[in-house]
Amino acid sequence: MNDATGIIEAFIRERLDACGTPLTVGLCGAQGSGKTTVAATVVAGLEASGLHAVALSIDDLYLSRAERLALAERVHPLLVTRGVPGTHDLALGLSLLRQFRARQPLTLPRFDKAQDDRMGDAQWTHDDRPADVLIFEGWCVGAVPQDAPDLMLPANALERDHDADGRWRAYVNDQLAGGYQTLFGALDTLILLAAPGFEIVHRWRTQQEDDLAARQPAGSALMDTAQISRFIQHYERLTRHILAEMPTRADLTIFLDEDRRVTGSARRPKGTT
Repeated sequence: MNDATGIIEAFIRERLDACGTPLTVGLCGAQGSGKTTVAATVVAGLEASGLHAVALSIDDLYLSRAERLALAERVHPLLVTRGVPGTHDLALGLSLLRQFRARQPLTLPRFDKAQDDRMGDAQWTHDDRPADVLIFEGWCVGAVPQDAPDLMLPANALERDHDADGRWRAYVNDQLAGGYQTLFGALDTLILLAAPGFEIVHRWRTQQEDDLAARQPAGSALMDTAQISRFIQHYERLTRHILAEMPTRADLTIFLDEDRRVTGSARRPKGTT
């Protein structure tokens, strides 16, 4: 991912020259696309040049498992699975972005994927220094809702068998159209790591799970291949939507091949909206 980090770091420096600090950068990419690694590497590069940068993952804003169980009982059973719009703590995310904008100290939440639950407050990361750059990364960062007719047909077997009436996907889309647009509206710029297609996500997500298992072999929420296949179907509809429409409006799109190598990049022309 070195090529991607170099392109992104150069782009951020250009935006800093043009806009100054603080700068909030959205980084979107499908599961396993390398966005967390890229964000960390870019942060390190900015820090080395005397800037203070931090990275926040939308994954660390997930509701606790208990909160998602309550949501699943109240709205739809599929909402027990973390990931889709509606399963994040938007108030916490907005508060953090406002604190960053005000140059206030930040206490960043942490989510333990191996246990499928939010970590306790004592394990959150506290930073007293005002940050110049915040990279907000996640699989759906900057996404926009689908048109209602696009929700009618199921995207995969999960939707066909467990959301036959479309209630889950309609709820997710409504959530995305609401508070998530307020959250994403706080971004100064948007970057997309564009996968070659949704079909590669299973392989990439399996690699992620293997890495997680190596770090936390006792994790109670680790997934096998079949579980990963089901899990990523929760993300499929919106991932395909992002890959189809976001390149037309992201400020920077970096195109990846199946091995996450950069095949090209494109910038949104200045003056377009």
